[in-house]
Amino acid sequence: MTSSTTGLLLLSGGQSRRMGEAKHALAHPAGGSWGGRLVQVFGTVFPGAPVQVLGDPLPDHPELTVVEDSRQGPARALQTWAAQEAPAVLRWWVVACDQVRWTPVSLEAWARRAQVADPQALRWVVAQHAGHLQPLGGWLPSILRPQVAASAPCSLTALAEALPHLLLPCDGPEWRDVDTPEERRAFEDET
Repeated sequence: MTSSTTGLLLLSGGQSRRMGEAKHALAHPAGGSWGGRLVQVFGTVFPGAPVQVLGDPLPDHPELTVVEDSRQGPARALQTWAAQEAPAVLRWWVVACDQVRWTPVSLEAWARRAQVADPQALRWVVAQHAGHLQPLGGWLPSILRPQVAASAPCSLTALAEALPHLLLPCDGPEWRDVDTPEERRAFEDET
């Protein structure tokens, strides 16, 4: 996979009710904000590839294109994004700002796995983690954007299941979201 075939769609518009503050702007132990760290990880693996932020701008990357989020959940946000113009890439890494454990090594391995499993980028490659479908962190092919835009499901899981998708079992720590102050402390203690 090359940077010209891959884009990053970073979801930053969550309401952060459980965390109590905007997750995308929290300080990451490795530097920058949580959202900024994911941009850095992606840029290390795919230098020069397009990045779009779906939701709120990142404090450390104000230059990035921001697509408005209706604040009706990630499925609705993706539907809005898919109906708009976007850079021409083969597939998008769709990740949420609270998936803060990604590293360049884990992302590169996941990208290779997805490319081998779906070389023509015809299906949404999603993780099956802890017995559950995990669309965020998955690879959404551009060919499915019209179907995403026209879809009706309000749930992200239902949206993924309504589209051609491929489940790959995954068990790495990068799949664990950080949603609460307690989970944040545990994550910071790990690093």
